[in-house]
Amino acid sequence: MTIAGSIFLIMLGAVLTWAVEFDIAGLDINIVGVILMLGGIALLLFGLYRVKVTREIVRPVGPETQRETVYEERRYVDPEV
Repeated sequence: MTIAGSIFLIMLGAVLTWAVEFDIAGLDINIVGVILMLGGIALLLFGLYRVKVTREIVRPVGPETQRETVYEERRYVDPEV
């Protein structure tokens, strides 16, 4: 799930928690909204911690083409003081 997906979960949970006013038997909509918001926050923090970029490099080699996949991992860590 991406950062945008986690923001969507947070927004959906907020709508279910504070804007929806109906009840379903055996299901509390407010609790479902809170669970969605907490899950979205956890996924957002994980997505910000570990951003992975994938790109494919195509190099022409004679009559054939050589494909190579490169993975980059970026971690945002506070600098040491």
